[in-house]
Amino acid sequence: MSRTLFTNVMVFEGTGKDLAPGEVLVQGNRIHAVAGPGEALPREGCEVLDAGGATLMPGMVNTHCHLTYNNGTTVAELTAMPVEEHVLMTMHNAKLALDMGFTAAIGAASAKPRLDIVIRNEINKGKIPGPRLLAGTPELTVTGGLADDNQLDAKHPSVSIICDGPDEFRKVVRTMIREGADVIKFNNSGDSFCFPRMAAYDNPMTEAEVAAICDTANNIGKRLAAHAHADSSVRQCMRYDVEFIFHASFATDETIGQLERVKHKHYVSPAIAARYNTTYEAKDWGITTDVAEMIGNKRELDEGIKTMRKMREAAIKVLPFGDYGFAWLPHGTEARDLEHFVNLFGFEPWEVLRAATAYGGEAWAGKSGEKLGRVAPGYLADILLVDGNPVLDLSLLQDRNALLAIMKDGRFHKAFQGRAASEQLLAAE
Repeated sequence: MSRTLFTNVMVFEGTGKDLAPGEVLVQGNRIHAVAGPGEALPREGCEVLDAGGATLMPGMVNTHCHLTYNNGTTVAELTAMPVEEHVLMTMHNAKLALDMGFTAAIGAASAKPRLDIVIRNEINKGKIPGPRLLAGTPELTVTGGLADDNQLDAKHPSVSIICDGPDEFRKVVRTMIREGADVIKFNNSGDSFCFPRMAAYDNPMTEAEVAAICDTANNIGKRLAAHAHADSSVRQCMRYDVEFIFHASFATDETIGQLERVKHKHYVSPAIAARYNTTYEAKDWGITTDVAEMIGNKRELDEGIKTMRKMREAAIKVLPFGDYGFAWLPHGTEARDLEHFVNLFGFEPWEVLRAATAYGGEAWAGKSGEKLGRVAPGYLADILLVDGNPVLDLSLLQDRNALLAIMKDGRFHKAFQGRAASEQLLAAE
């Protein structure tokens, strides 16, 4: 069994405010031991890597991931590629995610029914590089809901499967589970992306439809995610045990209070970059701030900021990342969400790193009992070595050159070649 000893590291364990000097021993695919300041671990039989004072931290976890999105400009464009090209593009996106330090991901909707599934399978077989992936379904929606872009006289592709009534949803959920999906995703709210048809604070799904989706998935032991901007949507998520609540922008104070009481059962992913970047950074694609305000996106941003600040105060687990894969929030830039959480929601840097690692790992593992997202004995060896202190400078995690090493499952995806910054410092002296 392989043994790798990281020495001369500053450790961000995943849950604490401060880094601590120490050593970390990886044996096989697990973290075997962690030594604190002044302690040393046995060297016998180990590959010893002197990290030169770099930060060792858990890999990041994207709990709202769209590997199948193609950096398009519309929802319809995300699925318009021929399936052959789409598979290859998704494979490249999976590698890019791992290159950028994401060692695990939860599929939050696949642009075609089996894309997440086949990419997950190839990653698990070791045939292609990528994060640990829970495969998502396409977005399950209703006629006229988010991701139904059809017209009476024309069919338009979208990232959805359209159903009406409990029986249709039940059959589709069973079909997707048969095909191998891990996460069932449905849209029980609108969004500014379907302006003017349905606002984000509206909910197009009936209680019976949501119940059919959730009961079917829960009975078979599959996990659930909902595009749930609307207050009533968030309440449905609590009522029917939907683990992953995406957006939650219009949750009222009463609903936040209810969520606080069951916060151990849910994770909230606001995907705030989809709101912020669309409002302020999409003018090159025809969405100026005035357009963003007109279609309701800026309102989603403003309300989402207020809501997430309240949820943070309530110690609800609000997780970063989500909805990357559009032209103005492209794949490979997901770590910018860390700064959004600080600047928009008032998180401390260590808090958002905890959300991106320890809480993300907990969310990925669910009820499986797997240990993921911390630098602690028994946890899976998904590890980053960072050239600097990300608690002091979150932007380091946006720079692939600052990721000195990336380990997943005890194996290096990116091998450590030394720390350039320390070498340059020695040369200067």
